[in-house]
Amino acid sequence: MAVEHTLRSNFVFAPPEDNPSAWQASAETFRDALARSFPDAFLETNTSSLREVPVLDFEIEVAPDVFVTGTAAMPVPDYAHVSIIDVTAHAAALFALWLRDSYVPSPASVRFLSSFVMENGDEAPWPLPATGDATEIEAVLLRHLTAAGAE
Repeated sequence: MAVEHTLRSNFVFAPPEDNPSAWQASAETFRDALARSFPDAFLETNTSSLREVPVLDFEIEVAPDVFVTGTAAMPVPDYAHVSIIDVTAHAAALFALWLRDSYVPSPASVRFLSSFVMENGDEAPWPLPATGDATEIEAVLLRHLTAAGAE
């Protein structure tokens, strides 16, 4: 069980595949939302070397001494994803709770993948629970990692 609490992965959050514009997201609105919720956030706009699109790199403290580093790519209204890197399921759940409840317009509009699943060739995203607290989200993220063989 200790492995589950220390295992680190990358997670990607995105809108539903059948409604990619569901978030009505932009780098500016995401940046503003992060700045409002996390006043000490590190926020920097860059250009992705992979896709040559503008991205927002960020580092936020989602709970005391729990930091999340990530990148948001939202260059057009029908394309958005947020990647967080090298996080535990606990830290990812805290970020996912904020994303679901404070940024996206509908709590049922978030899906996610982990690097463990993608490394195993499975690119089928899981839905983020539309309700529940960070503990319930963490349980889903841990089930996801376990299903991917990351136990």
